[in-house]
Amino acid sequence: MQELVNYLFETKAIRVCPKGKPFWYTSGKIGPYYINTHFLFGGEKAANVFLEEIDRLKVNKTACSEEFHRIVKENYSKDPVYKGTIDIMVEYIRQNINVEDIDYISGGERRDWFFSFMIADILAKPHITLFKDASSVIYENGASFEKENIEKASVLHIADLITSASSYERAWVPAIEKINGVMKWSLVVVDRLQGGGELLEKLNVNSHALVFIDKSVFRKAFEKGYIDADQLDLVLKYIDDPEGFIDSFLKENPDFISESLKEGGKTAERAKLLLKSLEEKKQKEEGQ
Repeated sequence: MQELVNYLFETKAIRVCPKGKPFWYTSGKIGPYYINTHFLFGGEKAANVFLEEIDRLKVNKTACSEEFHRIVKENYSKDPVYKGTIDIMVEYIRQNINVEDIDYISGGERRDWFFSFMIADILAKPHITLFKDASSVIYENGASFEKENIEKASVLHIADLITSASSYERAWVPAIEKINGVMKWSLVVVDRLQGGGELLEKLNVNSHALVFIDKSVFRKAFEKGYIDADQLDLVLKYIDDPEGFIDSFLKENPDFISESLKEGGKTAERAKLLLKSLEEKKQKEEGQ
């Protein structure tokens, strides 16, 4: 899967921070790399344009799937990175899952749709468009309709990435069960190796991924010149001990949180979350 790893770095779908400037994560943690798998659509600009279209179109649940399908098919025909990514995913499916056993392809709101519609098209399978409110629409032969019972049909879910797979547990698996389907497989572009695969197995979903975010990915990125030695060192330390990475960084950069708070917006919100978790950690240690 080296070609796909190259795509991830070339499109900046995987981005490593400069030394001393870690990224803020939604959880309120900091870390040295960020993953936006949907940038494989043809880069950040193209991906963000499609996200804007998704937000505009998804309001009409019975009409949006046709438009999403049209947009990804058009992009597949003209963007070599996106086409290469989809082709790698389809080839993986054909080699690892019996395509005849797949009754439906599903994808969840929003970033899964970058990949699921095109894969459903190539494999000639009906698509289940899943929404965050656990509702769903079947898209088949250019038409969309709701269906209450798909009679235990076997579903392959396509996603951009998994971390802890909480969205599967919270939304996607229940949404498929709600229409009497069975999510038998999941295929993601990127597995961050943060427990998602294990949770999927507990949910009786056979977990598949193309790229596993481990040290080897970043070592190869360094060898190919996508990142420098300082960036590689940051990532390796983080992978070894994420909490230790945060503690040592804050000791070396005591003004980092206060400066983040001054920035306002999402950065400040995340800095407040980190301050809260640090305070809770301190109280727990003092109470022992």
